[in-house]
Amino acid sequence: MYAITIDEPGGPEALVWAEVPDPAPGEGEVLVEVAASAVNRADILQRQGFYDPPPGTSPYPGLECSGRIAEIGPGVSGWTVGDEVCGLLGGGGYAEKVVVPAGQLLPVPRGVGLVRAAALPEVVCTVWSNVFMIAHLRPGETLLVHGGSSGIGTMAIQLAKAVGAKVAVTAGTREKLDRCAELGADILVNYREQDFVEEVRKATDGAGADVILDNMGAKYLDRNVRALAVNGRVAIIGMQGGIKGELNIATLLGKRAAVTATSLRARPLTEKTSIVAAVREHVWPLVDGGHVRPVVDREVPMRDAADAHRIVEESGHVGKVLLVTE
Repeated sequence: MYAITIDEPGGPEALVWAEVPDPAPGEGEVLVEVAASAVNRADILQRQGFYDPPPGTSPYPGLECSGRIAEIGPGVSGWTVGDEVCGLLGGGGYAEKVVVPAGQLLPVPRGVGLVRAAALPEVVCTVWSNVFMIAHLRPGETLLVHGGSSGIGTMAIQLAKAVGAKVAVTAGTREKLDRCAELGADILVNYREQDFVEEVRKATDGAGADVILDNMGAKYLDRNVRALAVNGRVAIIGMQGGIKGELNIATLLGKRAAVTATSLRARPLTEKTSIVAAVREHVWPLVDGGHVRPVVDREVPMRDAADAHRIVEESGHVGKVLLVTE
């Protein structure tokens, strides 16, 4: 088979479409013929040499995929050869074939299509595990999403609205904010021109956000805590704004607030299986019913993954950029 390999870390040109050995499913795994994968920030970090795959996983980038089951490994039940699926991966999605733990598979939802289903697993599992399983967003509460036009952001807006929450977003252009509004965002903040702490407080009559989904890390840490409501929760899922920041413990105590930080890729198999099961139970009916949809900016041939990385690094896209094999 062919896959995107990284011989030496570097820029997008480090991504090389090369012939590699076919993988084989082991105990509890299936082999999927990949129709599409999607570009995530973690893939860019891996390409740059800053984010190695977890031990025992594929060395190729790609944290999600869609495709058809080609082979069933020992101990797998509930799936058959030919099933159309999408899956959460520790790596290996940038390839013609990939091995997936059976517990990390999901059926392709109705009305989405095989290729576009590749835009779902990573963002849905990230949003559901952080915003709902950890931060426990409830109906009537306010969620602030940084990077509202990203793949994570566009999914967070839709899921929060589906459960009856109010949604605030930050983005850097009017066009991106307009797209967020189309998905249901109620409070639109241009972070280049406005202070999100002030704007969120103003829009919530001084209360603040109950939950904040943050991809920036250190740069926004202090302001996130100031933007929180009493009993608020910050869920950090990224470090685009750095890894070290100051936290005012007095403010945190005064608000009886919490700050959590998680990554999905490094979690053990049991935790990923539990998250995927929760997504299938709670989110998949919303996708099947057309209430939630993946937002796809464009599709790029997988062999041209370097071009797709350039698009994502330039941050001109909305939603996900897919890599397509078919």
